[in-house]
Amino acid sequence: MPTPPPADVPVSTAMLEIERALSRITYLARGIRQHDRLMALAGVALDRAATALLRQIADSEPLRPGELAARLAVEASHITRQVQQLEKAGLVTRVPDPDDRRAQRIQITPAGEEAVHRVREASTRGMQMALADWSPQELEQLATLFHRMVDDFLSYAIEDEETPREPAGAARPA
Repeated sequence: MPTPPPADVPVSTAMLEIERALSRITYLARGIRQHDRLMALAGVALDRAATALLRQIADSEPLRPGELAARLAVEASHITRQVQQLEKAGLVTRVPDPDDRRAQRIQITPAGEEAVHRVREASTRGMQMALADWSPQELEQLATLFHRMVDDFLSYAIEDEETPREPAGAARPA
């Protein structure tokens, strides 16, 4: 994992602008009104956390709850509650783990696939309207860079979790 720069090293203007843009888009995307509007357009009744989990399950092979938690950077207990909600709605099911019969994996059902399809369709229509003036090349570049950024953030978060932390107030070598 890269070592963070010392606190006295100035942050670049580009980095400040990236952080600012991410904060703005996160605020917009995570808004309750925005989510409720998207769910109404898609005809799906799920909260934000359940929607994010269902989308993750749809994008992967069946995974253990702990693996889903790691991919979404949340606590395993959070995943357990959400899986129960999705299971009751008939959107996911538990299947035996072929590598360990004591464990279970979470798999999307056809109803779950249909729900994700409707959510993605509604979301994509909104993005198409917002980004209508962007060229295909700009859209391709944005998609590539977004995926790279998310992958790097996830990699950093995983490495950061694996790095032992020093106790507060511990002496550091000079």
